Amino acid sequence: MGLNDTPSGERIHIGFYGLMNAGKSSLINALTGQRLSLVSEIPGTTADPVRKAMEILPLGPVVLIDTAGLDDAGPLGEMRVRRTMETLEEADIAVLVTEANRSLLPAEEAMIARFRQRKIPYLVVRNKADLTEAPEMAADAEETAESGPAADAETVTVSAADGRNIRLLLDRLGAFAQRMEEKRRVLVTDLLKPGDWTLLVIPVDESAPKGRLILPQQQVMRELLDGHFAFAACQPEEIPQVLSGCAIRPALVITDSQRFGQVKDLVPPEIRLTSFSILFARYKGTLKALTEGAETLGRLRDGDRVLISEGCTHHRQCNDIGSVKLPGWIRDYSGANPRFEFSSGRDFPERLEDYRLIVHCGGCMLNEQEMKNRLAAARAAGVPVVNYGIAIAQMKGILKRSLEVF
Repeated sequence: MGLNDTPSGERIHIGFYGLMNAGKSSLINALTGQRLSLVSEIPGTTADPVRKAMEILPLGPVVLIDTAGLDDAGPLGEMRVRRTMETLEEADIAVLVTEANRSLLPAEEAMIARFRQRKIPYLVVRNKADLTEAPEMAADAEETAESGPAADAETVTVSAADGRNIRLLLDRLGAFAQRMEEKRRVLVTDLLKPGDWTLLVIPVDESAPKGRLILPQQQVMRELLDGHFAFAACQPEEIPQVLSGCAIRPALVITDSQRFGQVKDLVPPEIRLTSFSILFARYKGTLKALTEGAETLGRLRDGDRVLISEGCTHHRQCNDIGSVKLPGWIRDYSGANPRFEFSSGRDFPERLEDYRLIVHCGGCMLNEQEMKNRLAAARAAGVPVVNYGIAIAQMKGILKRSLEVF
């Protein structure tokens, strides 16, 4: 998978924040060497957050998020600011863009406080150095004494207009990215030893995308190839034929969660079995919390509100897993008739307290930060969360077996 093909959920998300006309859009253009963001002297040029997937060295694949000004006013401005704050849910790194010729204003200090509260690594970038009285400034970071929340903030003084210290800013952001890369988990290869091979069970039915594989399947395959592990792929009904024709049995079988009920009976108990969705929960660091939420499925009562949430947007099909299959399975398993509500993409409810349970997709299109923030919001509201794969494994009586691989 090339850098330009890296899925959004695997890219580092960098949010740019600041007052109107601080130069956020100009700075993004200077960092990328392209005119990605519209630049104007008119305040409020950037309305809704603008996301652009890029490859920038030394950072690698990133998503840059240009946001509206923190001081946008009026009813429409308040909506823009609210959208800006929502991007903090997905930001891996935050850049506060201010002006080089002044101290931080209260709204900027408040934003730094938000970064710290959310534990988002951040930089303060003092832009418009070309307009200060020190054009001879050396090409390195200019340390600026600040008080309050910014007292120990890492600061870089730049000029988006003449390119001053843009290279330094890229290096500073690259250092953040490197630390994130060192913490990156693996999907599956740590579960295997040299010589092992894996069987991937990939059903091709009415819910499968035409002519391609879904993202979790692609990523598992690519990681196996990168790790020099062999794998075979088949549909569920072909499992007996594949296993009987192999001199060496697979060390691991990974299935689409929707077919857990069928696959568990076709894979001998001595062969480890899990699903793509469960692998992704572990990969994003959410497996423990999501597993704990599975117990609530059997405790649902008539009228309980259940949110079924997907991180991506797609056309709903007649037998859609989120809106059709899961509600049916949950009713059968719980013996109750809950009220189901649905969300998709970034449309995740702000108020969660009234839900009894949240059933979330695998989150392959969400980065780790956004997925963890959703779980944190649910935890703060006292609402358990389970993902599709873990929920199906629980309802099919195979959750314990599917977790034994770890």
